Amino acid sequence: MAAERGTDGLNGSAGLGGVDQLVRGVAALTEGQRPWCAGAVVLAGHGADTLAHEAFGWAVRYASYDEAADRGVELPRERWVPARRDTVFDLASLTKLCTAVVAVWCVERGALELDRPVAAYAPEFTAAAEHGVTVRQLLTHTSGLRPELPLYECAGTARMLELLRAEAPLTAPGGARCYSDLNLLILQQVLERITGRPLDELVRDVVTGPLGMRDTCFRPHAALLPRVAATEDQRRPWAKLDRGMLRGVVHDENAYALGGVAGHAGLFGTAGDLARFCGALLGGGAYEGVRILAADSVDLLLAAPGLGFEVDQGWFMGELAGRGAAGHTGFTGTSLVLDRATGAFLVLLANTVHPRRRASGSAPRAAAATALARVVRVARAGAGAG
Repeated sequence: MAAERGTDGLNGSAGLGGVDQLVRGVAALTEGQRPWCAGAVVLAGHGADTLAHEAFGWAVRYASYDEAADRGVELPRERWVPARRDTVFDLASLTKLCTAVVAVWCVERGALELDRPVAAYAPEFTAAAEHGVTVRQLLTHTSGLRPELPLYECAGTARMLELLRAEAPLTAPGGARCYSDLNLLILQQVLERITGRPLDELVRDVVTGPLGMRDTCFRPHAALLPRVAATEDQRRPWAKLDRGMLRGVVHDENAYALGGVAGHAGLFGTAGDLARFCGALLGGGAYEGVRILAADSVDLLLAAPGLGFEVDQGWFMGELAGRGAAGHTGFTGTSLVLDRATGAFLVLLANTVHPRRRASGSAPRAAAATALARVVRVARAGAGAG
C-alpha cells in the first residue's frame, strides 16, 4: 500500500526502470505476514534531482505484541495510520551524525580540539582521564569503551553520570574500533560543558534550524505527534524497560533515562529533513545559501575513517560503498547514505521495531543503496560521465 508517491529529475532516459526497482524493493519491505517493517519512507536523490520520495505501509498498525502467539496485535483497521512522505520517525543512532556536526562546528571555533584528551574539557570523567581518551577517539569509536551501560536502571538519579564518568576502556584507546553509544554520551557532556548549552539547543541552532529541518527535534511537540510513527511495545524480557507501545517517545532506553536528549539517540525527523542534511554535506557544508560548516570541516566528518559517520560500509551501503560513501544506520530501522563521488544520497526511514524489536538485518538497506548506485551509474553513463 503506497501512502504517497513523488518523483522527478533523472527518470526516463537516465534509468526509470532502476528507480522503479528501488521503489518496489522498499514497498516489499512492508508486505507479507512478517514484514521487515510496518511502514517505510524512501527518499533518493542525485545532485539537485529527487529520484524518488515515496511512502509505504503503516506508521501505526499494532496495539501491542502477543508474546505467546509471537505476533503483533493489530489495532482496529480504522485506527491504522498510513505512512506518508512527511511521517516523523524515531531516528535512533542517526542522532550521532548531528552530534558529530556540532562537535566539528566547535572545532571550527577553537572551542574543541580533536586530539586533546577528554579530561581537558571534562576532568570529572576520571576513567577517560586516567586512560588518556581523546575527543577524536570518541568520534571514531576507538576509545576502547564497551558498547553500552545500563544507565536506564538508575534513571533520574545522579548515579547515571557517575557510572559514565567511572567507566574505563576495555582495551587501549587508539586501538581497535569498537562501536559504542558511550562515546557519544561522553561527547555530549563535553559539548555541553564547553558551550554552556544543552545538546538539543546546539543541534537546533547549528544544524536543524539553519537548514530548515522543521520537523527534526528531540522530544516531539504535541503538534507533531499525529505524524509520528510508532515503535515498540516495550516489555521485558525482550526490552530493557516496561513502557508499553511507544509513539513520540524515544525508543532507546538510555536516551529515555536521560530525558529524551542524548548524544547517541533521541532525534525524531522526516526523510525530507534528512535530505536537506545530506544536501548540506554534499554541498561542502552549505545548502540553499546557508552555510553550517566550512568545506574542510565536512572533509573531517566524511573522510575515512569518519568522525561520527561510517565510511564505505557495504553491509548497509551496498554498491554505493567503495569510493568514500558515508552514512549511518539506526536501531529503529533508519539509514542514511551519501556519496560525494557521485552526488547521490539515500534516506530510508522505517519502523522495523513495530510492534517489537527483532533481528531484522540490514540486507534491505543495502539492496536499496545498490539500486540507487545502479540508477546513478546509468545516468552518468548516459550523460557521458563514464
